[in-house]
Amino acid sequence: MDARFTAEQDEIRRTLRELLRKRCGPGELRAAVDTPAGHDPALWTALAEQLGLPGLALPEGYGGAGCSVTELALACEETGRALAPSPLLATAVLTAPLLLALGTGAQRADLLPRIASGTLTAALAVPGPALAAALGLTGHDPRGQWAGGGRAGGVQARQADGGWQLYGQVDQVLDGHSAQLLLVAAHTGGFARSRVLLFLVRGDAAGLTRVRQTALDATRPQARIELRHVPAELLGGGDADALPALARLGDTAAACLAAEAVGAAGRVLERTVEYVGQREQFGRPVGSFQAVKHRLADVYVQVQAARSAAYYAAWATARGDRVGGLALAQALQALRSAAAEGIQSHGGIGFTWEHEVHLYFKRAAGDELLFGPAHRLRAHAADVAHVFEEAGR
Repeated sequence: MDARFTAEQDEIRRTLRELLRKRCGPGELRAAVDTPAGHDPALWTALAEQLGLPGLALPEGYGGAGCSVTELALACEETGRALAPSPLLATAVLTAPLLLALGTGAQRADLLPRIASGTLTAALAVPGPALAAALGLTGHDPRGQWAGGGRAGGVQARQADGGWQLYGQVDQVLDGHSAQLLLVAAHTGGFARSRVLLFLVRGDAAGLTRVRQTALDATRPQARIELRHVPAELLGGGDADALPALARLGDTAAACLAAEAVGAAGRVLERTVEYVGQREQFGRPVGSFQAVKHRLADVYVQVQAARSAAYYAAWATARGDRVGGLALAQALQALRSAAAEGIQSHGGIGFTWEHEVHLYFKRAAGDELLFGPAHRLRAHAADVAHVFEEAGR
């Protein structure tokens, strides 16, 4: 195994970092999250047209770059450094792989080229606060009970007028208020033969209500989706099994999220080291005190270990190995430690809304609420690997 990055991968990172440095500084970030969309459409257009970011991991036949999960994870690392609010995670990481895996030929030909060009944004709507369970990161549910169904709520699908209609509600849909296409997980078949299928819903469909929610992490906008007899199109054929596809997507998403968290952790650590080298106390820089050095050294070790795990997860996921959950757990813990230490080391200013360091802590906490927490990610990985069974023999 050659662990070095290729020249193309280094160029993706360098170009993206330079673009985000110019277009997504602290001022631009705050302005973007306060817009109705929660991101800067002009920046998204630049990411799509100049770098081809939405189609980075899509086949060339659909207008993509034909790269692997590794390149997509490296791009996520750079967007994580800047906390760049964009539809990249919702569109390219969570939705596009499902369209590619389950869509019919006509659906793929219609949707994927538009996603690759950046003209179509999409979001995955999973009922309830169960995105991590649906992706197979915190548990194994072969029957899809996380989707509700019957009296448990969720979204119901039924055939009517020669097509499908959806009825129900989905909370915590990433970029669900602005996405032009929704991919909704819904129950169909009644109580006895209930199964989970995925449906395509246009953003302007009749009966669809979308409300942006107040989220802990403002750079990760979320929405509540209400469906009242909304016309929908079944993704793939009637035999397309959504649950295994969602579980396979989980490792790809976890690898990208781990890289994103590592990028954020590395950046907040850089800013903290820079600050303690400038701030003086008792006539000398705070960073010269041994206790501060030791604390930041411990964070540095955590971040570097998490970065190695994230890179390995991206490489292994492209080859079918399921290690994304462990890498994500380590990355989220590293980000939380780096952000907490950053707030502490910045002193009084670190607790203010005016400073950006608190945004990194909220990213760590918000991601744990959506995709974790870290201890559940580890526990599920141990169950999958039969760690405790082997220990008990």
